[in-house]
Amino acid sequence: MLDVVRAYIEKNNLLTKDRPVLVGVSGGADSIALLTVLVKLGYSCFALHCNFHLRGEESMRDEHFTEEYVRSLQIPYSKADFETHQYADTHHLSIEMAARELRYEWFEKKRLEVNAQAIAVAHHQNDSVETLLMNLIRGTGIRGLCGIRPKNGYIVRPLLAVSKSDIIKWLDSQNISYVTDSTNLSDAYTRNFIRLRILPLLEELNPSVRSAILRTADNLSSVNSIYESVVQDAKEKVLESTNKISIEKLLQLPSVDTILYELLKPYGFSATVSSEICASLNGEAGKIYYSPNYKLLKDREYLFLSELSKDSDQEYQVNIQDDHWQGPISLSFSITSYTKDYQISKDKQVASFDYDKLSFPLVLRKWKDGDWFVPYGMKGRKKLSDYFSDHKFNLFEKERTWLLCSNNQIIWIVGERVDNRVAIEKMTKKILVVNFLG
Repeated sequence: MLDVVRAYIEKNNLLTKDRPVLVGVSGGADSIALLTVLVKLGYSCFALHCNFHLRGEESMRDEHFTEEYVRSLQIPYSKADFETHQYADTHHLSIEMAARELRYEWFEKKRLEVNAQAIAVAHHQNDSVETLLMNLIRGTGIRGLCGIRPKNGYIVRPLLAVSKSDIIKWLDSQNISYVTDSTNLSDAYTRNFIRLRILPLLEELNPSVRSAILRTADNLSSVNSIYESVVQDAKEKVLESTNKISIEKLLQLPSVDTILYELLKPYGFSATVSSEICASLNGEAGKIYYSPNYKLLKDREYLFLSELSKDSDQEYQVNIQDDHWQGPISLSFSITSYTKDYQISKDKQVASFDYDKLSFPLVLRKWKDGDWFVPYGMKGRKKLSDYFSDHKFNLFEKERTWLLCSNNQIIWIVGERVDNRVAIEKMTKKILVVNFLG
């Protein structure tokens, strides 16, 4: 077994011997085997044990056994106690998910403390088979049918090269003891139900069903690599900016629904909402769809993504005494004397004002219904809503627009147009120059 695990670690570049590795140890056969193998292979190990206090005396038995075994190996050890039921209730999680979150949050904290290269956990081939079946039953994409990956961020799984029976045989051959979690013998949990009831039935049809499922997972992993490559190419074709998707180019792709879902999934849009958006692509413009943190506008030619605004009603006082002001946007300021040779910048990101026409502090805010200003070069007032319409602003562009104000008067649609009432003229003495930095 040592040779098999060593080869698997090297093949998948899981670990090196120049930095410590954290090892999650429950006291069960899998984690005891993992820790022992890594120590025998010469890795600098630091054992971690979680007591979730879910099984009364049995939880304490596991803790004491683990501590004694780790001490016999003469390696560093640390343990954590968790109020798992309380955490699950507070965060509205299942016990399984609560324990998982608690475990991995603590593991990551310890990894940073000791500057470990990785966190090794004891998943093996049987776990990979069970995970694939769980995902298949729940409904999943290709990724969920690829089994457990050998590496995910700082989490590594060196025992995926061996089966549960391999582990038990090796531990017995080495006369190494371990504890048994009584909940593993219950089919009350989904994974245990698959392990204890579904897989034995499948083995009646095919005694080698576990090996067959693992081969399928390997094949699907290759398919997933191709799939992700196709999706990435599609993203590059339809994304005209990070938040702008071309509807015309999207409709030219095969399996539009799938591509769109992959595009929107990182923004938290569910498969159901993604399908609704897909069905609307040839429909009227103006409909908005929401995920927990984003919204999507279906416009005429594009889908526009925007983060849900948290500052639409907020106003910010702008201190021009600072050369650089940082708020929801960045601005820089300079004051200069007016001369006949002064040239007003044609860059929309730069605005020049007659300093003496301003009242301070300036205020930065978003636009509201009824807002108006006097566009530079004109004498009559214009509603901002009309200005937006004339310049074909979509809904998200309107929401992203900031206004710089003086004495409740709009002086600049930032990055767009200065108000004529505060513009430079022949009688100007001092000029305030504002740069919009983004």
